[in-house]
Amino acid sequence: MPGILLGDVFPNFEAETTIGKIKFHDFLGDSWGILFSHPRDYTPVCTTELGRAAKLSEEFAKRNVKMIALSIDSVKDHLGWSKDIVAYNTDQPGSKLPFPIIADAKRELAVQLGMLDPDERDKDGMPLTARCVFVIGPDKKMKLSVLYPATTGRNFDEILRVIDSLQLTAQKRVATPVDWKPGECVMVLPNIPEAEAATLFPAGVFTKDLPSGKKYLRYTPQP
Repeated sequence: MPGILLGDVFPNFEAETTIGKIKFHDFLGDSWGILFSHPRDYTPVCTTELGRAAKLSEEFAKRNVKMIALSIDSVKDHLGWSKDIVAYNTDQPGSKLPFPIIADAKRELAVQLGMLDPDERDKDGMPLTARCVFVIGPDKKMKLSVLYPATTGRNFDEILRVIDSLQLTAQKRVATPVDWKPGECVMVLPNIPEAEAATLFPAGVFTKDLPSGKKYLRYTPQP
């Protein structure tokens, strides 16, 4: 199945959406972007996910991340479904979804991006889109890809955590350890010599002693 890999330039596709026709790179501008796909409009798990994404829209905006969803239904269906999503969040009637939804009725984009779930099909036997998460950097390259099956809802708090890590490690020569959260210590990259690390990280570098004697677990306060 066609798809894209980490580091690939994300396709500059054109698509109909709930805010009109877009060209993806123009839509992103100089921002980061997140594209998340959904199997179908008016389905329960998808409604909870988009509701949660809408609740977190200000958090994505703080991180300069533009949000956009995709489902295989029509713009008309998307607009109707959006009202249900807003209602799920118990927001004021008439509130708008804070991000557009791409219409992909012919599944052309889902095929191009490798989004189809072979095990989940609609009433006509056509494969549904899986729950993909693509994070795209300002350079238009894919920085993260996560693929969930249609039956499993995503954790958007984790997606925000990963974006925090991606943005930090894009600017600083560090890595983030398991379960890292913003503000916690980060790890010094193995390819940075000790003397250079001391200069790069004036807050100090702390090495964990290991049975092997190798000094590769090096921590520093988040720069």
